[in-house]
Amino acid sequence: MRCTIFNSPVGQLRLFADDLALYRIAFPVESKLPVADAAPADHPLLCRAKAQLAEYFAGQRQCFELPLSPQGTSFQQAVWAVIRQIPYGATLTYGAIAQALGHPNKARAVGGAAGKNPLPIVIPCHRVVGCSGRLTGFSGGLEIKQFLLDLERN
Repeated sequence: MRCTIFNSPVGQLRLFADDLALYRIAFPVESKLPVADAAPADHPLLCRAKAQLAEYFAGQRQCFELPLSPQGTSFQQAVWAVIRQIPYGATLTYGAIAQALGHPNKARAVGGAAGKNPLPIVIPCHRVVGCSGRLTGFSGGLEIKQFLLDLERN
C-alpha cells in the first residue's frame, strides 16, 4: 500500500494505491485511516492520479482514466457503477439509482452504499442528491459536496 498527499482546493486529500490500482481517496476529515507507506515521488499511478485531480480542479478534466479497485459488497459495487455513469455537471437522485438497479424501494440502501464510496470525486458520489434535489450526506461534508457541484456547473 502506498499513500501520497494531494493539496486540493477542498483540503489535503490522501490517495492510496498499490502497484495496480487506486483504491482509496480520503478527505481531511477522515483522520482515522491507517497511515500507509509514503509513495516515492515518482510512483507512476499516484503521479497520474494527482495530475488528473489537478486537471479536474482546474476545470480541464471531466472523467478520470485510472485503474480503480474500490472494495465493497456486490450491491455497493453496483451502486458505484451507476454513479460512475452520471455525467459531469449532472446529478441523479438516490431513488433514480435504486430504480436503475431494479430495486425502487432501496433508495436508503443506495445512500448507504454511496456513503461508503472509497473513491470520492473519481467515483462522483457528490453528484447524487436527495429526491427534492437537496444535498444530503457526503463523506467530505456538505460544503465540499456543494463546492464540487459548483465546480462542475461552471
